[in-house]
Order: sequence, then structure tokens, then C-alpha cells
Amino acid sequence: MKYTPRFSEAIRRFDEENGRDPNIVQWEGVDHPHELLYAKRLTDWVLRLCPEASEPLLLAARCQHICRWLIPRNTYEMTRSGYLRWRTDLKRFHAGKSADILREVGYDDATIARVGDLNLKKQFGQDPDCQILEDALCLVTLQYQLSDLVAKTEPGKMIGILQKTWKKMSKPARDYALALPFSETEKRLIEQAIGEVAGD
Repeated sequence: MKYTPRFSEAIRRFDEENGRDPNIVQWEGVDHPHELLYAKRLTDWVLRLCPEASEPLLLAARCQHICRWLIPRNTYEMTRSGYLRWRTDLKRFHAGKSADILREVGYDDATIARVGDLNLKKQFGQDPDCQILEDALCLVTLQYQLSDLVAKTEPGKMIGILQKTWKKMSKPARDYALALPFSETEKRLIEQAIGEVAGD
């Protein structure tokens, strides 16, 4: 795919914003702003799943969590309703932030709306690009975040999380997931979760 100048500028602007994340993670001996590394990993998975990914899909992947640190979870009640309000406000914030940048670099309203719809997963279950983005989100979680989740989550609850994740994924994404280098504990949890999903 040949990228347009405005696409390259949009990616640069998204990365510039996410590069301001004060939360630093180390990967392969190098420090990275958390959200910048997350956006790059998400983009990489989208391209592995769909090498000919459309411009709106790649833009959506790159800005999915843009500047997420500006609205911390702990500023909301630590309850289910507080969590849901936090997620709703985050979606609104991400959509507004990314739309402003896309407009500034020259994208039309239709493309901006398409990127927003993908980020909000408005047509999940019907839109192939939306499924690819969801698959990529799940694979980033399984590849890079699962060990931390397993360490702090009770096994029964972890199996439930894995079941919900597995049900959202397409067959190709599941095949990629099963090829990831999990620990023995992670493998057992995944196998139990998959077995229970298959038995539904």
C-alpha cells in the first residue's frame, strides 16, 4: 500500500501525542512511553492479520488509546458503574482527540467518521475491518499483557476473561494466539478456557 502524505503526518501526530505518556515500560532493554508502544504493537498485529489493511483501519489502530493516561481509572469510583463511566468517557475522549488531528492534517469527514466507527466497534460482527481491529486488540493482550493479568487475577476469574476474549476472536486470530510462547500456567488456563467455550 502506498501511504499518502496526510496518512504519514497523522501517524506522526498520533505517535507524538502518545510519546508524551509519562508511564514508561521497558521492552528488550529499551524504555518506551506505554501508549506509544501499545499503538505500535496494535498496528503490527493489524498488518500481520491483514497486510493490505485499509488506511482508516491503520489510522484507527494507531489512535485507539490515544493519550489514555490523561483520564486515569482511579479518578472514578472503583465499582462496576464507575468502570463503565470511565470507559464511556475514554471512548468520547479518544474519538474527539483523534478526529481533531485527522481534520488538522486534511482528512474528510467521511474518513474521520469511519475511523471513529472502527474505534467504537459500531459494526462488530458485520464489518471485517472491525473484526481485524478486535483481533489485534485481543492478540496484543494475550502476547504482552497476559502474564501480568494472570499474576494479579484469581484463576476462576482469569478463565472467564480468557473465554470472553476467545469468543470475540476470529479463527485466524485464534490460530495466531495458540502459536504464542505462553508459560505453562498460561497454557493451562487458556486450554481450560477454550475447552469450556467449545463445550457451550
